[in-house]
Amino acid sequence: MDRLLDEGYGGMIVVDISESALRVARARLGNRGDRVGWLVSDVRALRLSPPVDVWHDRAVFHFLTEEADRAAYLDSVRGSLRIGGQVVIATFDLRGPERCSGLPVERYDPAKLSRRFGSEFELRRSIKKRHRTPSGAEQEFTYAVFQRHQ
Repeated sequence: MDRLLDEGYGGMIVVDISESALRVARARLGNRGDRVGWLVSDVRALRLSPPVDVWHDRAVFHFLTEEADRAAYLDSVRGSLRIGGQVVIATFDLRGPERCSGLPVERYDPAKLSRRFGSEFELRRSIKKRHRTPSGAEQEFTYAVFQRHQ
């Protein structure tokens, strides 16, 4: 977020289910936080209007371990992202942890993400990266960019 604001991007909306998390993030940005939309919502029921150009998920999708939750999330993406828009998503890789913060997670590689997103999304790019947590542990991540075609 900081880099995007520094580079002059606007029209960003930060969504979180936790109002207190949004308050902390906004306070960290200071006056720059006024250039961002802040929305308390469950991502499984989100509909952004007008549709956005980019949907960025930094490690939410892998916490959705129930099929109904994943389907609701994907409905939110379809309902909030314009045709031609892009999804940028980070998830635990197949070699990543099976649990995070005490919760079970679903792990993905680019092919598994592609199957989940379906034929209306085209995988444009993916990378695998090792992430170091604040405690020093290393976790394997898959990052992917999809473009919506329908």
